[in-house]
Amino acid sequence: MSAPLGVLDLVPISSGSTATEALRNSIDLARQAERFGYARYWFAEHHLNPGVAGTSPAVVLALTASATSTIRLGSGAVQLGHRTALSTVEEFGLIDALHPGRLDLGLGRSGGRPAGPPATPLPTAPVVVDGRAPNGLRIPPRFSFEHLLGSPRVALQRKLLQQPGAESQDYGEQIDDILALLAGTYRSADGIEAHAVPGEGADVQVWILGSSGGQSAEAAGRNGLRFAANYHVSPATVLEAAEGYRAAFEPSDVLDKPHVSVSADVVVAEDDETARELATGYGLWVRSIRSAEGAIEFPTPEQARAHSWTDADRALVADRVETQFVGSPGRVADQLEQLQEATGADELLITTITHGHADRVRSYELLAEEWQRR
Repeated sequence: MSAPLGVLDLVPISSGSTATEALRNSIDLARQAERFGYARYWFAEHHLNPGVAGTSPAVVLALTASATSTIRLGSGAVQLGHRTALSTVEEFGLIDALHPGRLDLGLGRSGGRPAGPPATPLPTAPVVVDGRAPNGLRIPPRFSFEHLLGSPRVALQRKLLQQPGAESQDYGEQIDDILALLAGTYRSADGIEAHAVPGEGADVQVWILGSSGGQSAEAAGRNGLRFAANYHVSPATVLEAAEGYRAAFEPSDVLDKPHVSVSADVVVAEDDETARELATGYGLWVRSIRSAEGAIEFPTPEQARAHSWTDADRALVADRVETQFVGSPGRVADQLEQLQEATGADELLITTITHGHADRVRSYELLAEEWQRR
């Protein structure tokens, strides 16, 4: 049985466009995704990127909730490194108060303390031979994010997002606090109760997002929460992430067995050639992120072709370009089924960026039509 499909939206700004147009396009796409039958629509959180307008998932979710009626809406993910448990619960509680039962609170560790070693050894992931999982899924070599984490732009972002002298709370403790505030069971170390209103009792699904089998996967498993593994961010570690979560999983009041969503970058058109043309700007866009410049406005195919690529450029984006699913509805659906099989995904989360809004909407429409036939 095919897994339900969801949408992950960065609210991309195309070259020659504006943040205002990007926001309007994303809200329109959410309406269309609801009509096409997608199960979820999530917004990412990114900062100091000229080509991305999705800086506050909660704000965009509130706007989108008013423009839709049935599709689940969520964050993919709230970056907890510069937030508190209380502010997160209160923000989502406010939205849930007017749109109850539709919110997914996706939590990410970005921007927080460096993760320590896993509490338990990572399980052995399926053997990858010649860059392929046993079923043929492309698993490229591991990409090192060290140069990104140490870049001046990331350091500035951390400085601007946090109060002077502030220190991020331990990620696991922060998740524990969020769950306690939602449940109404929070007690401080000296026994004082705290009740988040709105927020306490909110009917939200809590998800943990992660790119490896480390702290995020462990926290999701230990708490019996849903987990989203990022093939589109770190394709080399998606099998490790899914298996790490399953190995750590303990049944909870929320789930009696593990539940995994896996993300993928996708561009669909009526035929392979058209889809490849629409995806031409993707490599240059990824390069801007991987080089620590910050995501550029998404280029036209002509603008992308004008870039003079170096061997270093190509190496920087190779894993992402190789694992983007581009083509006709049938071709891309086949690749998504392969991803689902390799990871055991219960759901798939689709992120599509094209320069033109109509092409982006059409990509999601064509994929939904093909997926529903399977």
